[in-house]
Amino acid sequence: MEIGEKIRRIRMERGLTQEELADRAELSKGFISQLERDLTSPSIATLEDILTCLGTDCGEFFAAKSRPQVVFSEDDYFVKEDSVHKSRIDWIIPNAQRNEMEPIRLSLTAGGATIPDNPHEGEEFGYVIRGSVDVHIGKENYHVGEAESFYIYPDGEHYISSETGAEIIWVSTPPSF
Repeated sequence: MEIGEKIRRIRMERGLTQEELADRAELSKGFISQLERDLTSPSIATLEDILTCLGTDCGEFFAAKSRPQVVFSEDDYFVKEDSVHKSRIDWIIPNAQRNEMEPIRLSLTAGGATIPDNPHEGEEFGYVIRGSVDVHIGKENYHVGEAESFYIYPDGEHYISSETGAEIIWVSTPPSF
């Protein structure tokens, strides 16, 4: 962790100059400048004084509150290929289990089907990018074509199959894959 950069950011958020912070903490402007450029390290007592002058404390300062990743590329995806069911799942938002929705990209080979999913609480949404799929819910079957979508409440056994092959975006809440 770059302590100096974080101190600089907080100082600027508070609208203080280096000189104003130095005066409040009874330090030199040169020390604050070196600290913000990570050229020197403060003692714990000095750091506590600086943080108090910035209106925070060590606990808040060192709390890991990093912004979660927003944009994901193919390099970030987690991929699972299933030769038995002739399918491939790309988790397009990694570690989505901590989120309320879990989007995946599902690719089905012609004649392939996903592993049947057990009934569960929540909802599932799908959008067919390429090809077509059949959504099976209990004994009911629904055909979904390219550029069409489906939204289901999976309170019974359900799965998706494709006679022609397909690529879909599938989002479920809570995450169930």
